[in-house]
Amino acid sequence: MAKLKVTLVKSPIGAVPKNKATVEALGLRKLNQTKEYPDNEAMRGMLAKVRHLVKVEEI
Repeated sequence: MAKLKVTLVKSPIGAVPKNKATVEALGLRKLNQTKEYPDNEAMRGMLAKVRHLVKVEEI
């Protein structure tokens, strides 16, 4: 199965509370922190909501 590499590139401090919660749910706490997730519809939806805060790469 394909994976997504997600990196937090912008601080969620000034973001909408819903977006802050989404970044926290992704487990991203520090800038430039990277995590890998499975490529599925639920994950794509979460990443679409915070696309201005993260960088996504397909692995």
